[in-house]
Amino acid sequence: MLGSSYSTRDPDPSGPGRLEPRPDDVDVSGRPLYAAVPDLDRFFRPEAVAVVGASDAEGRPNTGITRQLIAWAERVGARLYPVNPGRETVFGLPCHPSVAGLPETADLAVLLVADPLPVIEQLGEAKVRFAVVFASGFAETGEEGAAAQTRLAQAAARAGLRLLGPNTNLNAFETFREDLTGPAIALITQSGHQGRPLHTLQELGIRLSHWAPTGNEADLETADFISYFAQRPETGAIAVYAEGLKDGRSFALAADRAARNKVPVVMVKVGRTETGARTAASHTGKLTGADDVIDAAFRQFGVIRVDGLDELQDTATLLARARPPAAEGVVVYSISGGTGAHFADLATAAGLPLPTLSEAKQAELHQWIPEYLQVANPVDNGGHPVGDWRGRKIIDAILADPDVGVLICPITGPFPPMSDKLAQDLADAAEATDKLICVVWGSPIGTEDAYRHTLLGSSRLATFRTFGNCITAVRAYLGHHRFTAAYHSPFDDAPRTPSSSARKARGLLRPGTQLSEHAAKQLLRAYGIRVPREQLVTSAAGSVRAAGLVGYPVVMKASGAQIAHKTELGLVKVGLTSASQVRDAYRELTDIARYEGVDLDGILVCQMVERGVEMVLGVTHDPLFGPTVTAGLGGVLVEVLRDTAVRVPPFGDATARDMLRELRGARLLDGVRGAPPADVDGLVDIILRVQRMAMELGDSLAELDINPLMVLPRGQGAVALDALAVCR
Repeated sequence: MLGSSYSTRDPDPSGPGRLEPRPDDVDVSGRPLYAAVPDLDRFFRPEAVAVVGASDAEGRPNTGITRQLIAWAERVGARLYPVNPGRETVFGLPCHPSVAGLPETADLAVLLVADPLPVIEQLGEAKVRFAVVFASGFAETGEEGAAAQTRLAQAAARAGLRLLGPNTNLNAFETFREDLTGPAIALITQSGHQGRPLHTLQELGIRLSHWAPTGNEADLETADFISYFAQRPETGAIAVYAEGLKDGRSFALAADRAARNKVPVVMVKVGRTETGARTAASHTGKLTGADDVIDAAFRQFGVIRVDGLDELQDTATLLARARPPAAEGVVVYSISGGTGAHFADLATAAGLPLPTLSEAKQAELHQWIPEYLQVANPVDNGGHPVGDWRGRKIIDAILADPDVGVLICPITGPFPPMSDKLAQDLADAAEATDKLICVVWGSPIGTEDAYRHTLLGSSRLATFRTFGNCITAVRAYLGHHRFTAAYHSPFDDAPRTPSSSARKARGLLRPGTQLSEHAAKQLLRAYGIRVPREQLVTSAAGSVRAAGLVGYPVVMKASGAQIAHKTELGLVKVGLTSASQVRDAYRELTDIARYEGVDLDGILVCQMVERGVEMVLGVTHDPLFGPTVTAGLGGVLVEVLRDTAVRVPPFGDATARDMLRELRGARLLDGVRGAPPADVDGLVDIILRVQRMAMELGDSLAELDINPLMVLPRGQGAVALDALAVCR
């Protein structure tokens, strides 16, 4: 094997059924802070199995399934009991009329019946712990099917058993090679066929420990299996194909458990496009979720998202088998300058660190490589040194560099005997080093001895067929270890009790309405978010007095519960410097409001804040993850550029700063064209205050939009110049 850093786990104590969090392990909104981990040992390794609806009648679908389950039970040492009131024997085994008459309590019942609901209650009375429902026609078919699925889940909960499915298959009962050792891939799929490529990896010597086909997830879901696999000592990586998620918080908690245990989760998540989301929903009845929120949650908890099944298998394999990097530097080594330049170009564009080798190291390499060839990185040996003793010397010298953690050798095509010798040198070097060696075998044939026997025969080499998959996997490998080394669970620091701000803010909410700008700013003030000096007035004379108190120059704006876009209606006047201008502005604003049919609660006379970087902060609700916080470039830029980043609470200071670094316009905060650097610390503080508001007010706050939030020069904080809040 390539070796593993995952030889030990710190599993939670587990007993029968689900491990519920302690009552105090909830955040300020009442949501759980730690993953509930089901004990699935008896699901995957049952001692007794009941097959309800078993058959041996030729031509019936249940017959083939029963035959496969009998073979599987023999392999895993389980006792299998056919259950069918219409048969005395099935494939020579005594058949029982119901689970109540079994000679022992079954750990697992496989239901091969069209209507599983009546059987679930019987299973509960018989103390069966797990059930698998194959039947389809549930949430994937629409509202009526979704209601039937809800009834099925409720029946399972009443019966005290855990249910896999419905709309699932036999993948959990596949053949898993027992002769393979080392860290394994644990596989989770909602569509069974999509897991086939990973299951066949066993034929290449890559260990697969489990396969969980979750189907519609009426009860057991992807998150349950991630939590379970993350604490298994043999798990090197968890590979997931998901069309949707059942619940965002349960997924986040499961991913958090994996991150704590340093177990990589590699995932294909369907639904990036409207077509993909619609098709996925019709297949399993799952919500795909807003893709930007999914991406954000994945980044927060270190889930590695890939697009193709080939990327899933290559990335999961590398992460399962490779030891942690000794260094982050990547060196590209090839027999062709063109190949090296091409690969290095792609790798650099993908963000892989390709350090320039030291002059001393380059001089060492030039002992065996002609002086006219480049060896700074990428390293071009020109071809001939590969054919003799020099080839291994070059590889060993590169690996001896303390700044090098990964050596990648792209071989674009076979050219025996040179390519055979190069492949063997790489395999031999891999056996002698703890550093990662990757080989890209570019031949489309794949039957060459150097590939089939030397490269694939080495459990220490990571072999790929394409440049892209190699780069994706290595980037994920370095990123995973960097992420988990610094990971601190946000759930550990999540607020558990409401703040005094929450009590103030709740008194300002008006259920079912949109607050006026003035009322929305009162909400911000309750959370310590700075707003301009301002007064709400209802007369021209009052506006003049207010301007004198606020201080010229001033901004005047119409304030009303249903005004969302004041600028477009001409309901904002800026840069007013005299009483006469203020008086005229008041009359003009009220005339426009009257003409447009806008109800006002008054006119705001505000301090004018001119110097700073305009940002936007917002809160929205995602159907999967609940409240989310968005930050981005503000003012009109938010609509033109849509340069925003989103995160799912809870999160801390470091994550808030990551949001800002993601923005394409992040340099504006550093100060450009002579502008002073903005107060990023003050901005981060407000992001965290907005997050606290989102968590504490929960569903009561349907939407919050602060735009613009003017971020002042360093040390001066930020001011919310406008705000919109919608109450639920």
